[in-house]
Order: sequence, then structure tokens, then C-alpha cells
Amino acid sequence: MKSVNKVILLGLVGHDPEVKYIASGIAVGRFSLATNERFKDKSSKFQDRSEWHNIVWRKLAEIVGEFVSKGSHLYIEGKLQTTSQEDRRSAEKKYRTEIVANDLVLLGPREKGNGAQPAGSDKAEKTRPTARAAGAPASSDDDLPF
Repeated sequence: MKSVNKVILLGLVGHDPEVKYIASGIAVGRFSLATNERFKDKSSKFQDRSEWHNIVWRKLAEIVGEFVSKGSHLYIEGKLQTTSQEDRRSAEKKYRTEIVANDLVLLGPREKGNGAQPAGSDKAEKTRPTARAAGAPASSDDDLPF
């Protein structure tokens, strides 16, 4: 039987990514992403609610660490993953649900460095990085059949 585990998020980064290396030498990046929901309450007033998501980026984590920072506007695709760990003090199992990202698009201008451009400028469009998991097809104008 076929099943689907896919998450699509569009939001703002809550803190600069933490990039660490696991024992096998692979880089792992972690950061939080906020998404917002606007709704009307019982008195017909608009309310905003933020949801925080834990994002894990395993492939190309160094790139995420270089280009993504607090306040970056991102589009992320990935999957949900829940892990468990036993608490050393209470011997209780703790669960953590994360989004394991496999595709990420930086939607605004690059914030770090001196090259920040307005979002609508041609230079911002050309310098906007896209990170994909290893093995994902990379496209360029030379690859197009027309």
C-alpha cells in the first residue's frame, strides 16, 4: 500500500542554523522555522498564531549554514520524522518531531555580507540560492530541450 509523508512550509527562520558534524563526518544543520496563521476569533477580531517547526538539514548543511540566518524567508519541502530518547534523570522516553528537509529555497535577498539587494531586483533573483538533496536533478538553461 502506498503512503505519503510530505511537508511543505513557507516561513521565517527563528535562529541562525547550528551546523554540527556527526561521527561519520557528515554535517547536520538545525534551525527553527515559524509559520503564521491568521483567523477570526468569536468576536470577529483577527488573531495571529505562530507555529514553530524544528528543521533538520542533513545534506548540504554547510550551504544552509552559510546562506540561511535568523529572519530568512524560506520555502522548505521535507518529511516528518519522530525520534525518541530516554531521559537520563527520569528514565522517561522523550519524543521529538522534526521536519527532515530535502529541498530548500531562500525567498528573500541574501542577508549576510554586503550584497543584500531588494527582493525584486535582478541581482537578488540571480544570487538567490537553492539547495537540493544529493541525487536530485539540477536544472540549467542548457538542460532544457527547447
